[in-house]
Amino acid sequence: MTGTNSRTPIEQRGLYFEEFDLAALYQHRPGRTVTEADNVLFTTMTMNTQSLHLDAAWSATQPFGERLVNSMFTLSTMVGSSVAQLTQGTIVANLGFSAVTFPHPLHHGDTLYSETIVTDKRLSASRPGQGIITLEHTGRNQDGVIVGNAVRTVLVWCREGAH
Repeated sequence: MTGTNSRTPIEQRGLYFEEFDLAALYQHRPGRTVTEADNVLFTTMTMNTQSLHLDAAWSATQPFGERLVNSMFTLSTMVGSSVAQLTQGTIVANLGFSAVTFPHPLHHGDTLYSETIVTDKRLSASRPGQGIITLEHTGRNQDGVIVGNAVRTVLVWCREGAH
């Protein structure tokens, strides 16, 4: 067995500014099958008392006829699934979200698959060694139906600026 001291260390990380590709479609895998427990835990953990997520009897009388997965869980999972591939250890700050939409509900038992495209990138004018990336995250269920979309702006390290 070869000793670990003789091996080249390779740390899992996201992309540096220069590596973000405007022509790529980043598919984040594996998908995440969402359970009732996930929804109830997330909803109560974030102090969201919305009956649409917690009250099965009440939700049965509403237009969708059942509880729906909390849309903030959908958003969080879409973004979270992108971290290992795009921003793990290379992000400086999350600058904000815009145009967040949920065109179709996510249901208990659905599998959420996320993907990201880069819509813009520029070097920071005020922070040398860093760049601003605009990402569009899309979440789809197992049938390919879009359940969430969000535009997100992040500040990331350039390769030469990273510590």
